[in-house]
Amino acid sequence: MELTRKNLKGSMVALVTPFRQGKVDERGLKRLLDFHLENKTDVIVPVGTTGEATTLSHEEHKGVMSFVIDYVNHRVPVICGAGSNCTEEAVPLLQHAKKKGANGVLIVTPYYNKPTQEGLFRHYEFLAKRVDIPIVLYNVPGRTGVSIAPETVARLAKLPNIVGIKEASGSLEQAMRIIQLCDIPVVSGEDSLTLPLLSVGAMGVISVVANVAPKKMHDMVTAYLDEDIKKARALHYELFDLSKVLFIETNPIPVKTALSIMGMISNELRLPLCEMKSENRKELLKVLKEGRFIQSN
Repeated sequence: MELTRKNLKGSMVALVTPFRQGKVDERGLKRLLDFHLENKTDVIVPVGTTGEATTLSHEEHKGVMSFVIDYVNHRVPVICGAGSNCTEEAVPLLQHAKKKGANGVLIVTPYYNKPTQEGLFRHYEFLAKRVDIPIVLYNVPGRTGVSIAPETVARLAKLPNIVGIKEASGSLEQAMRIIQLCDIPVVSGEDSLTLPLLSVGAMGVISVVANVAPKKMHDMVTAYLDEDIKKARALHYELFDLSKVLFIETNPIPVKTALSIMGMISNELRLPLCEMKSENRKELLKVLKEGRFIQSN
């Protein structure tokens, strides 16, 4: 399915990358993908922030892209993380995603460099013109140190293969301004704000919470888009405590810990990320039990 501005919607999981003994764990990755395919996740988004792309080698990054695209095999769309703080360095990632048949790519604003708005525009324009693949912009200033202005998004929206934006600034005003100015869909990048963002015109979420509760996240977004506001609101509150505790430490530390508690993957991260503090792990376990995301013994 070709990714377009009309069909970028629903519950899209920001997939973790499981490791075992320092290597990408393909058996764990298969287990996670089966979990999502069985529980109605609408789109798989590997090798983004939650997928620890910044600590993968380029070969590992491409390898995870290939594995996910091949295994999913067109059952749902796959949007691959393909960003870099070096514009030229991102090109081979986009080219690989296109060659393997990804439905699109998610490109984060360049981190650390702190480009101007003109620099951000030229970065995305260069990539959009260099590789003909649908591109979802990704604004997460808390991670990158720079925020893409709604006016810059509006300029980029004139490029035909810019098909949407993941908005993770935490600002409803930012999202509303983009929706006002542009004809590209906005999807939430902040799990706790997904319902409020849907209420002002967003079309879905690229979700960390969906790693743990894929069916509930799918049902919440689908209910809202189907105008069943009461059901969507109820599910939002069922997921709310989980959406907060999964960010009690730097993402993806808590979500990988949760998935290890669920028996899905090993609890392995790459430095500079490390295991949770014991008191935070206890809080996570409490929320998982109280929300019935795991069995309470």
